[in-house]
Amino acid sequence: MLTITFYFFIFIVAIQLFYYLVVFGKFSFAKAQKSTPKKIGISVIVCAKNEADNVIAFIPLLAEQEYPNFEIILIDDASSDHTLEIFEGFEKQYPNIRLVKVENNEAFWGNKKYALTLGIKASKKDYLLFTDADCYPNSKDWITQMSSQFTMNKTIVLGYGAHEKIAGSFLNKIIRFETMLTAIQYFSWSKMGYPYMGVGRNLAYKKEEFFNVRGFIDHIKIRSGDDDLFINQVATNKNTTICYAPESFTYSKPKTTFKDWFNQKRRHLTTSEFYKPLDKIRLTVFYVSQLFFVLLAIILLAFQYQWIAVASIIVFRYLFSWITLGFASGKLKEKDVMFWFPIIEIVVIFTQFNIFITNIFSKPVHWK
Repeated sequence: MLTITFYFFIFIVAIQLFYYLVVFGKFSFAKAQKSTPKKIGISVIVCAKNEADNVIAFIPLLAEQEYPNFEIILIDDASSDHTLEIFEGFEKQYPNIRLVKVENNEAFWGNKKYALTLGIKASKKDYLLFTDADCYPNSKDWITQMSSQFTMNKTIVLGYGAHEKIAGSFLNKIIRFETMLTAIQYFSWSKMGYPYMGVGRNLAYKKEEFFNVRGFIDHIKIRSGDDDLFINQVATNKNTTICYAPESFTYSKPKTTFKDWFNQKRRHLTTSEFYKPLDKIRLTVFYVSQLFFVLLAIILLAFQYQWIAVASIIVFRYLFSWITLGFASGKLKEKDVMFWFPIIEIVVIFTQFNIFITNIFSKPVHWK
């Protein structure tokens, strides 16, 4: 039995080798990205529900972008705090800001997709750039960088939505590592010709992509997925590209307790259940190979079976994964998380497994 386990372990490491070097290597070892500034009209879309503290700080950063042709669509999704009043103030202060007020609708109660649809319909530019109400751009060239990747054929641009660093917080490193790994995956698969998701914190597409599929109608009853489910539906190897220039990043405040982060990831995992079958297979194979690598390594070392060979394989696996993720973390400005890579990876693997089991027995809470 241990012999079979050993050879299965080798097979699992071979799968990991393929993912890290072949798939993730497409992004990790790519050259620095070139940008060609455009002057196309951009509508920045921000949907907020009870985000008064965030929008008062971050909306001015959007309004002060150094781009010649853009508007900002602020969507208040029936907030019960002072978000609407703050938005009304910004609409008076900035000539390129327009406000969309969303009333509670019984048919679409608590559905962010309904609010976004109203905002998109109100926009006047041909290209849409999305971010969340709790996010802010890394530079005044955010719009310039994201829009620079549009071409006649590339009508979808996937960006990186990072999290702020919190000094002395190990949880923060875990959260940022998981966010980075997710981005590496969707950037890499996009470069491989198989785009499958994007994040609403930093995402752009031509408006016609939205109307060509009748917006969110095919998954309107699924509370989440205004970003990843939509991209999973419309993205192809011909119309999708990525943007990873540091000036194009957005940042948001991460969760500060494990419970809050755990619940957030539960919602994300629930949405991925509705991805296309092949996309789910690619993601599942990677995660299962991660889990089995750790479990089989523990079993083989515990029984000291071919321990020198097993230890060598473990070192080899961590070497090629560390190098690949190291290059990617440099591109995404997350190098500090790699110092804790082996420990953080194990924590993330078993947290994801815990989330999977928890979601079987209960449903997470979505946008209210």
